[in-house]
Parts: sequence; structure tokens; C-alpha cells
Amino acid sequence: MKSKTRIVIADDHAVVRAGLRTLIDAQTDMQVVGEAGDASSAVEQVRQLKPDIVVLDITMAGGGGLKAQQNISAAMPETKILFLSMHSDPAFVRAAIAAGAAGYINKKAVHTELLNALRTVRMGKRYLDPTASEGLFPLSHKQAILSARESETLRLLASGYTNQEIAARLFVSVKTVETYRARIMVKLEAKTRAEIVRYAMNAGLLDSELD
Repeated sequence: MKSKTRIVIADDHAVVRAGLRTLIDAQTDMQVVGEAGDASSAVEQVRQLKPDIVVLDITMAGGGGLKAQQNISAAMPETKILFLSMHSDPAFVRAAIAAGAAGYINKKAVHTELLNALRTVRMGKRYLDPTASEGLFPLSHKQAILSARESETLRLLASGYTNQEIAARLFVSVKTVETYRARIMVKLEAKTRAEIVRYAMNAGLLDSELD
């Protein structure tokens, strides 16, 4: 018998969590194994429960969903992140995908779309809510998605950090940072630092606090 997809719901509204749990638990191929009301609790739930997917509110309390995503990916890289948000602005979608999320869906989406998103993500594919992805990534159809570590390097570069400072913050060598930087330039088809900064601003990456 095929095992059910194990899901953690992370949203700072109890009513939203309850509704999602009822919907998901009614399915024969998935189940909710945990809930979290803030970002730090979401990370802890993932570490303890090791779910297949986390449904994560991108603007939740406790540090925000993007920071939680980074911590979750570092602790449990096999756990997939499906961002659930009230925001349809492409900047939020860009930030989520640049951070390595497997999917993004608007809270206004019908229930069938959420279930479809969960099943799509579980199969290893990316899901983007059509209403939230219009105008996404206008730079080029050749643009590749950045990895979580490349996204973090991009954010630090755009914030003015040197390669040496980034290496110290990420606990990697300067040569590794240079490799990340080269990959970013190729993937974004960027030729100057100004273009990197512009992309980071459009993606909303500079809105995240730098610890």
C-alpha cells in the first residue's frame, strides 16, 4: 500500500490551519502530521516530524516564511516547501522560487487547486498558482532558478557584502562564493553588479533582515 504524503501546515491563523487540516485529512493519499503558528515553530516541527511537504505562509510571524524556508532546507533538504500566501505580487513569487521553494499558491485559490499543488509538488514538480505568476521572471525565458545557497549569496551581494564577508557568513571558502557568484551571473544573464541588485530588489530579497 502506498504511504500517505506527510504534511506540516505553518500559518499564523488558527482558522486557516484548521480549514487546511480538514481538507487535507479528507484525502486518501495525504495527511497532516503537524501544525505551526510561527516560523520558528515550523522549523522545529520539520526537524521533529520530517514531513514530505510543508505548507508555509510566506509572511507569517516569527521571522517570516522565507527565513523559515532557508532553515528548513538546511535541516531537511528533502522536505519540499509549498508557499501559501495572500499576496499575488510577482515579487513574492520570485522571492519564494529564488529561495528554492517547490511551489507557490494564493490563499484565494479553490480547494481543488491546493490539492493539485500538493500532489504536483509531491511528484517532484514545481507548481505556480496562475493568478500569482503572471509577469514572473521577465528577464529571459532562459533564466534558470537559483538554488537556496545561490539566492542567499545573491541577497548578500546585492546588500553590499564582499566575497570575503559572504564566505564568513555562509561558512564557506571565498573560492566557493566566487563560484556561486559566477553561477548567479550566468543564470540571471547579468553582466554587472547593478543588474544583480536590480534583480534582488524586484525579487523582494532585500526586504529580508540580515542577521
